[in-house]
Amino acid sequence: MSIGLPGATMRIAVTGATGLVGAALVTALRADGHEVWRLERTPDDAAYDVLWRSADADFRFAPTARWDAVVHLAGAPVAEKRWTDAAKRAIADTRGAMTRRLVTALAALPEPPSVFISASAVGFYGDGGDTVLGEASPSGGGFLAEVCRDWEAAAAEARAAGMRVVSLRIGVVLAAEGGMLARLVPIYRWGGGGRVGDGRQWLSWIHRADLLTLLRQCLTDDRLSGPINAVSPQPVRQADFAAALGHALHRPALVPTPAFAVRLAFGALADEVLLAGQRVVPERLQALGFAWRYPDLASALAAALC
Repeated sequence: MSIGLPGATMRIAVTGATGLVGAALVTALRADGHEVWRLERTPDDAAYDVLWRSADADFRFAPTARWDAVVHLAGAPVAEKRWTDAAKRAIADTRGAMTRRLVTALAALPEPPSVFISASAVGFYGDGGDTVLGEASPSGGGFLAEVCRDWEAAAAEARAAGMRVVSLRIGVVLAAEGGMLARLVPIYRWGGGGRVGDGRQWLSWIHRADLLTLLRQCLTDDRLSGPINAVSPQPVRQADFAAALGHALHRPALVPTPAFAVRLAFGALADEVLLAGQRVVPERLQALGFAWRYPDLASALAAALC
């Protein structure tokens, strides 16, 4: 099937629709002329188009609900605070468990969607060191890798209901409005930026515009199914990312954050997220001829920060 959206209007439901990626996706899909529903567990929040009610966290769609595709982006933040037991339960439950409940509800509809696109993350691979990681690479160790495995397994259950399932292993999303850049830019502007730990850990990333293009392609391109590495073809070491961000902001990036300080501040999160890395390559997208608008970090940062 050809790349891009066809002329026909699609009915699309999106979870996580007010997040960094979800809000932009909803806007883009509606601009393309598609009908979009924003699904959320908060029925009184006017920001959402609520199609269900839930007191016990189960999805309960009206029998008349019908969508051609569902894009599932919801999940508790991973790297915003220390991993207490409660935080880890929220991270796990809003990925594997929530995805299973959503798939169960969609499969029970008289007309289940044809496509189910679920977020996953490059954390699937654990700390990969210098190993180049493609979609066929095995999953790694650690809490996040376990969460991602369960997340993808839950999404895969939608195949039994006839849905084409795509699990996007997403890297760090670059956009000025949120995510990692929103946290780092003020630090760099004040001259406090620099490498984290020894800076040798690999960082796999993607500009939000390229991720939106990929999500829209997944809706209609039957060649895309199973795990897809949603990253730029040019991963970088964290120290090189720090230098590139400093250059983009015309600020120094000379203040390192020692590993012990990162561990003191973030606990277990530090060793799995901030001091670990994955050298992920998008082998399947490259084989399909996917065209990145921002394949290199310099152009991606310039576009994100303009």
